[in-house]
Amino acid sequence: MPPKFKITKEEIINTAVKIVKNHGERALNARDIASVLNCSTQPVFSNFSSMEELRLAVVTKADELCREYMKNEMQKGKYPDYKASGMAYIRFAKEEKELFKLLYMRDRSTEKEMPIEIGDEMERIVYNNTGLTDDELKLFHLEMWAYVHGIAVMFATGFVELEWELVSKMLTDSYQGLRKQYGVE
Repeated sequence: MPPKFKITKEEIINTAVKIVKNHGERALNARDIASVLNCSTQPVFSNFSSMEELRLAVVTKADELCREYMKNEMQKGKYPDYKASGMAYIRFAKEEKELFKLLYMRDRSTEKEMPIEIGDEMERIVYNNTGLTDDELKLFHLEMWAYVHGIAVMFATGFVELEWELVSKMLTDSYQGLRKQYGVE
């Protein structure tokens, strides 16, 4: 008797990510994953206790991909790191619409409330560029992130299609406006 082919947890997650990328979160189900992997649904439920657990694994993978976009954009050196992270966030929304929606446009009303945190690396970058106090720095980032998120949502929903040079200018204008508002020269 030939050995059985084992479907790994990673293969299931990667397949689920592809399904979400191509068809949106609502298309995520065990039957379609099994069909793509050419197996029964048994491997899905052997590796995950529920579809919700698998959905959370897809969210984690999508977050990793978004962070990879940011890291890659920062490494290119085309923009200062803080701006590069915003440009990458918007690019992720444009190129990975459904994963962006899954991460940043899902209903969170039943999730445990989590404050928006700036993160150590971004905090260091903003502090080095502005010298703002901790509270000011967090508010500065929240205001900037709200602006970047708005542009990203417009790309993810197909509401607007802007040239990258214009997006870059818009982020610079907003950033410089906030610096002026906070009295940073």
